[in-house]
Amino acid sequence: MHLNYLALPLLAAAFTCGANGAVGEPEMATKRIAIIGAGAGGSSAAYYLDRNAKELGFRANISVFERSSYIGGRSTTVNAWNDRNVPIELGASIFVEVNHILVSAAKTFNLSRSSEDIANIQGLPELGVWNGEKFVLVTSNEDGWWDKAKLLWRYGLAPIRTNSLMKSVVGKFSKMYDEPVFPWRSLSEAVQEVGLTEVTGATGEQFLKNNGIGEKFANEIIQASTRVNYAQNLPLIHGVETMVCMATNGAMSIKGGNWKIFARMLNASATTHLNTSVASISKQADKTYRLTTSSGETSTFDTVILAAPLQFSKLTIDPLAKRMPDHIPYVKLHVTLFASPHKLDPAAFNMEVGKQVPQYVLTTLPPNESHGSDPNGVGSPGFFSISIVGSGLNPHSSPPNRPEYIYKIFSPARINSTFLSKVIGQDVPDALGSSDGPVSWIYHKIWHSYPYEYPRVTFDDIKLDEGLWYTSGMEAFISTMETSALMGKNVARLIVDEWQSSWSNSASKPEAKEEEQIQKPHKDGETLQVQKDDWEFTGLKGSEQKPIKAKL
Repeated sequence: MHLNYLALPLLAAAFTCGANGAVGEPEMATKRIAIIGAGAGGSSAAYYLDRNAKELGFRANISVFERSSYIGGRSTTVNAWNDRNVPIELGASIFVEVNHILVSAAKTFNLSRSSEDIANIQGLPELGVWNGEKFVLVTSNEDGWWDKAKLLWRYGLAPIRTNSLMKSVVGKFSKMYDEPVFPWRSLSEAVQEVGLTEVTGATGEQFLKNNGIGEKFANEIIQASTRVNYAQNLPLIHGVETMVCMATNGAMSIKGGNWKIFARMLNASATTHLNTSVASISKQADKTYRLTTSSGETSTFDTVILAAPLQFSKLTIDPLAKRMPDHIPYVKLHVTLFASPHKLDPAAFNMEVGKQVPQYVLTTLPPNESHGSDPNGVGSPGFFSISIVGSGLNPHSSPPNRPEYIYKIFSPARINSTFLSKVIGQDVPDALGSSDGPVSWIYHKIWHSYPYEYPRVTFDDIKLDEGLWYTSGMEAFISTMETSALMGKNVARLIVDEWQSSWSNSASKPEAKEEEQIQKPHKDGETLQVQKDDWEFTGLKGSEQKPIKAKL
């Protein structure tokens, strides 16, 4: 336990100078913090930094700089047909029940979960895995014991073993949320401490084989999951990320967009500057940092947190930090959203006429095709996934309010009219402009969505220099909204721990007569007693009235 987290505010209160000439405390200046990036990592860092600082009695002025026009980073929505009533997730779409920070934040901020269930409304099969030739698996929400028996018949005990293996890996990772592992100054050491180094050091293919998971289940089901989540095949992605893909229980999203979690975090803790790019940060002789925006405005901060991948930030650090992050390859993922009144055409998936194509189409490779660790391994399917992610009424159709489906495609290349014509079985013109056409609305986005999760056992430093911190090294370990938020929380705690240590070391002993006691009510109603001889203080903690006792 960090007893000083409780002790420091009490000691600070006892040293306040009063009109009677009692001993005064050293002036505690407001801490100035700049956070570059308003995604999950930056928002979480600001939120927990503000909370931790207040708990310890520090004053923190937090400024967040975001070059985009919105909060949330890769968690953002766009409006189908430019209708605010139809927001569609463009980036990070869901989180799950083991994502403690996001689940807790959603409850704290009273955010409603999205409840639309399109599959039930339309009667479509829920999910299918297509290998470019055929569907190797199709499931539905109503799957009963016979369907589960067929799954076991095809894959043996592999589904059960995989679930057990996933729980083991996630259980080890969960130790990173709590003491004694949390907060961790080194991600590499934390991964080793919780027992996951061997898992990150192996490919998903190796890890599954070593743990008795059959190739058929691995290639058909688990690989479909790694492709839809990370656009990577099993011989490339490391074992931890492979298992994270299988932790799907309690999947949820926030009504109106998951970005609302991060917006609420920032609203509660910081001043946010949108449409503001940071051009450079320069370390000064007094160990502060001068931050300059692309428009030439400058300001000075005691601490800077880089909460976005440095390699994409176009940021100059002068002089270079003592420890600079690695330049690592990121996936270049094309995301396409489009609206159409037509369902997916069964002929495009070699299905019989009249069959229904599942709502979520994931892909894997056919048995005769392997791309090893080639990052360009989309293979013969040509895309990673295509799904119906929403529905609505097209306000621009004639007559208005034509019911339409909203699709999302993940692919390694831009989706064109030829592809769209094939998958919906309609002639889609090259020039998409007709609100009454087979595709009434389309939106293209290219994301540097996540790193290629190559096997590795070391990760970027968290502290790049004195007063300079970095959150994005987490993405090479696990790249999710939750894990970025966890790194933000971790950095926030490390920073406040340093403030606490520095303040405690610099505070002077008060001059007082032998046996003299100084008493002063604490702001929460606590009464403190400080004695010179042994520097022991006692007090009562707030409304709980629990005794507190500690030696300095």
